[in-house]
Amino acid sequence: MDIGEVVKQSGLPASTLRFYESKGLIQSTGRQGLRRQFDASVMERLALISLGQRAGFSLEDVASMLASSGPNIDKEQLLAKADELDKSIQKMMTMRDGLRHAANCPAPTYLECPKFQRLLRVVSKSSVRMGKHGMGGTT
Repeated sequence: MDIGEVVKQSGLPASTLRFYESKGLIQSTGRQGLRRQFDASVMERLALISLGQRAGFSLEDVASMLASSGPNIDKEQLLAKADELDKSIQKMMTMRDGLRHAANCPAPTYLECPKFQRLLRVVSKSSVRMGKHGMGGTT
């Protein structure tokens, strides 16, 4: 497959494909003129890369899972990521429920709503632990 066809089928820009190739995530089979050529199996690898990224894995994690001989996926790593996603989902559901409650709270203002106050305390504690910008440090 020519790089243009991979771009068309995957929806990824050619620059992303070249970047993935430079990182060893995909491999071209050669060139036809100036255009990179890929085996049709590149589409499956691109789908695996996309799935890994959407699940929250870094490109380095994904690269380690995609050995040249085929996917080498560590079940423990998948389970750990699933647990991490469960925690994120729970936090988001708590946030959603708090916002819905605040929107319908009979208190005169949001700041007088006990449930909204609890939500503010949770977010405040979380921000202190993660650092102001969510980078894990303190600010």
